[in-house]
Amino acid sequence: MTDPIADYLTRLRNAMKAKHRLVEIPASNVKKEITKVLHEKGYILNYKVENNDVQGTIKIALKYNTQTKQPAIVNMQRVSKPGLRKYVGASELPRVLNGLGIAVLSTSKGIMTDKEARLHHIGGEVLCHVY
Repeated sequence: MTDPIADYLTRLRNAMKAKHRLVEIPASNVKKEITKVLHEKGYILNYKVENNDVQGTIKIALKYNTQTKQPAIVNMQRVSKPGLRKYVGASELPRVLNGLGIAVLSTSKGIMTDKEARLHHIGGEVLCHVY
């Protein structure tokens, strides 16, 4: 697999389109941190990391609107790809839907959102946009 983060986003996207309540994804440290950020920002209900084999899995409970049955995540886009990395400085941090969405960044202080990176005044690699 050349891009595990794109695979992670695709599995989440497919599970939401199929209206699944739970999705299992092979674990890695980056995926765990992205899942943690999505949980903190309220895009997923809950998650659990299971270390049942060498790699382990992440079980994610997806979040839906109770009245309309629409998923909490409308769209997820991979920004930085293995063939073309996208790095931004602290002054060039992206705004997703004028602040309604989040950009997930990999920085020297760990994986965080664009808003947190603005507070710490650091840049990094833009992994994905979520809204």
